[in-house]
Amino acid sequence: MRRLTKKKALTLVKELDAFPKVPESYVESTASGGTVSLVAFTLMAILAFLEFFVYTNTWMKYEYEVDKDFSSKLRLNVDITVAMRCQYIGADVLDLAETMVASDGLKYEPVNFELSPSQRLWQMTLLHIQDRLRVEHSLQDVLFKAAIKGAPPVSPESEDSSTSLNACRIHGHLYVNKVAGNFHITVGKSIPHPRGHAHLAALVSHDSYNFSHRIDHLSFGEAIPGIISPLDGTEKISVDSNHMFQYFITIVPTKLDTYKVSAETHQFSVTERERVINHAAGSHGVSGIFMKYDISSLMVKVTEQHMPLWQFLVRLCGIIGGIFSTTGMIHGMVGFLVDVICCRFQMGIYRPLNTAPLNTQESSDALIPAENDSQ
Repeated sequence: MRRLTKKKALTLVKELDAFPKVPESYVESTASGGTVSLVAFTLMAILAFLEFFVYTNTWMKYEYEVDKDFSSKLRLNVDITVAMRCQYIGADVLDLAETMVASDGLKYEPVNFELSPSQRLWQMTLLHIQDRLRVEHSLQDVLFKAAIKGAPPVSPESEDSSTSLNACRIHGHLYVNKVAGNFHITVGKSIPHPRGHAHLAALVSHDSYNFSHRIDHLSFGEAIPGIISPLDGTEKISVDSNHMFQYFITIVPTKLDTYKVSAETHQFSVTERERVINHAAGSHGVSGIFMKYDISSLMVKVTEQHMPLWQFLVRLCGIIGGIFSTTGMIHGMVGFLVDVICCRFQMGIYRPLNTAPLNTQESSDALIPAENDSQ
């Protein structure tokens, strides 16, 4: 009984075989079949190799959600060089609630406004990257994944500091409220005021006004590698002493999660405007550099992703099976067409010998009776 049960089970398994074996005596190998097999295997290897590169590659996924964090502070990172002496200018932040933020985190460092050759090369590189980012937006994905980190070269110290240090570098960071505000650099040091704030500009001569500036770095939030801010490397030269430079900034909170970096930061877009202050011509205002920022209510989540292993295996099986079956069908169709053409060609060769039409005169002579020949 056990043997019968085993035989039945083995017979049932054989009936379920979806890959029946063909006896070798029924198989015929041809040169054309071998050629097609080599072409098919070559295509399989090439496409499988390319598919492996697709599997190892990654892409950035962007998602949007509402930013619900309103209580935390926003970090403002600043590194700006102004073509005026440090004792003549002051920087501070005034937000929408008329709250003045202490600028204790900023440092005033006397420097030379002209750049050294290495610093100029660094600035030109930043400007070139900024131009490419405006045209090719996918370049930012490459910067996210590469996590490039660098710093501008340090300027060499001058021998005669009393004459060459004609500018002031304002650098450091501030913590501001997550509301719209105005970071500005203008004439005179800032002082607190019950109705806001004020700057001691009365003691500074108008002849010393020069708000030509260079923004080496300006960012919001945690400084992480792989993000180049839109204003990095910007340089503005003032043609008049009373000049106002305005930057209107829209900040977007960003969560970045890549295989190298995982952090929360802020990206921003900016529009620029500049004009000469001339009260006689009706152009009123205050000379200086004003950066008015506003925070978006939406948050962007940037996540680096890649193809899962199961999807790679499915695509690989599809490539191998598809090429194998397609080349087999093409080889069968080509063989059938070749057989038909050869058969027609052979029939065209033998047809004139067997079915050639007789001449009318020859056919009539062939019908003459044999008695006439005897006569």
